[in-house]
Amino acid sequence: MTICGKVGFDSAKYIKMQKAEILNRQKKSGERLYLEVGGKLFDDYHASRVLPGFDPNIQIKLLQSFKDDLEVIFCISSEQIEKNKIREDTNMSYDMEVLRLIDELKSKKITVNSVVITLFTGQPGAMKFAEKLKMRGMKVYIHTPTKGYPTNVDVIVSEEGYGKNPYVTVTKPIVVVTAPGPGSGKLATCLSQLYHEYMLGKRSSYAKFEKFPVWNLPLKHPVNMAYEAATADLKDVNMVDPYHFAAYGQVTVNYNRDVECFPVVKDILTKIMGRSPYESPTDMGINAIVSAITNEALVSEAAKQEIIRRYYRAKCEYKKGNVPEYVPERIKLIMNELKIKSVDRAPVLAALKKMDVSGKPAVAIELKDGTIITGRQTEILSASASVVLNSIKYLARIDDNIKLLMPNFLEPIKALKKNTLKMRSTLLSVKDVLMALAISARDSEFAKIALEKVDELYGLELHSTKMLERSNEEIFRNWHMNVTCEAVI
Repeated sequence: MTICGKVGFDSAKYIKMQKAEILNRQKKSGERLYLEVGGKLFDDYHASRVLPGFDPNIQIKLLQSFKDDLEVIFCISSEQIEKNKIREDTNMSYDMEVLRLIDELKSKKITVNSVVITLFTGQPGAMKFAEKLKMRGMKVYIHTPTKGYPTNVDVIVSEEGYGKNPYVTVTKPIVVVTAPGPGSGKLATCLSQLYHEYMLGKRSSYAKFEKFPVWNLPLKHPVNMAYEAATADLKDVNMVDPYHFAAYGQVTVNYNRDVECFPVVKDILTKIMGRSPYESPTDMGINAIVSAITNEALVSEAAKQEIIRRYYRAKCEYKKGNVPEYVPERIKLIMNELKIKSVDRAPVLAALKKMDVSGKPAVAIELKDGTIITGRQTEILSASASVVLNSIKYLARIDDNIKLLMPNFLEPIKALKKNTLKMRSTLLSVKDVLMALAISARDSEFAKIALEKVDELYGLELHSTKMLERSNEEIFRNWHMNVTCEAVI
């Protein structure tokens, strides 16, 4: 099934349903709802890949729709700052990601209240980051590890526990608590705020903005399995929520970390509020994804494709030494459960066949109409550059015999890379050939027509028989292409 260009999810309906549930929770909460928001506020391409039609910026658009009633608190762990933890998708450290997100929210006219630096035990990096935030005019609050957590609820919910954290002064009925990644202290910050609210005589509550796993899809549904594949490095495992089943006799899906910590969270909420508003971790979540799925078969196939992509990525990251071996092995088990193979991805077999025939590294691209275009490494061009040129020639309907770039035009660039820049590889990259094509377009009508087709490469599927050079990888990432590679250097 060719997925590119097809739609299986209604973003407008999702925004309507999710917003209605958030506002309903806030109404029941009393004075204020603390809404823990995980995942990505912007550019959620995992969701858009497994739910074709899902707007990758839907989360921030939803928040914008009631921006006058909310404010945002960012959390970041002192330990993450000290270790210079990097986000894989943006290649930015967590502290820099917080700064980026603050700027993005402000540009959308969404109020950013403050940044809470959690688990602070004197880390110098956290102190420097706090100063940097203050210089930008941001309010900063420091939270130390909570005494008694997780076993002694009486101490946690006391002046010795949450009481030692400064109260973040808020004014809006909805407070979004978010972070640059997992382990940043969002839940602890929400519960600490609830404690202070009740000490001030204010009735407030807590909920989670959820996307994955989807509570009302089957446990082994490909969308939920794709979430497991995406978090294989965290060892997240989807499971039936035993607390929800015990309370309501209904089978719902959650994941191990939420299920494991629920008894503690329920006891803390009971201690703070007098009684817990929730009987299960599923109860805490707000998730309207199922109501907006319009083509279940398409969504299932898209999720399977995402799992295959995750497997290739994990294999490459293991080869680079960035993840342990259990990560690709775990994803391989997921693939086995769903009876899918790594070659069940359209560009893979085409790229491997091109390599077998040519004896050179090869790359294949699947176009929106399902056509597969291949390219191989030559004496001048990288395989990535070759496939890009071949693809835009096809899209521009330029005969394959017509050369867009003459060898005598490309040889000086190769010589420059070798003799002047002293680069290890003199093969021309995608960026090199696009620059050459742009210059050629002044005098060549064919080059001009071809250059106009580059935008049609955005969001396509690509497979390489070897790991990509960094410069080519960056170009494809900027084009939001779904890239996989064989774990070969």
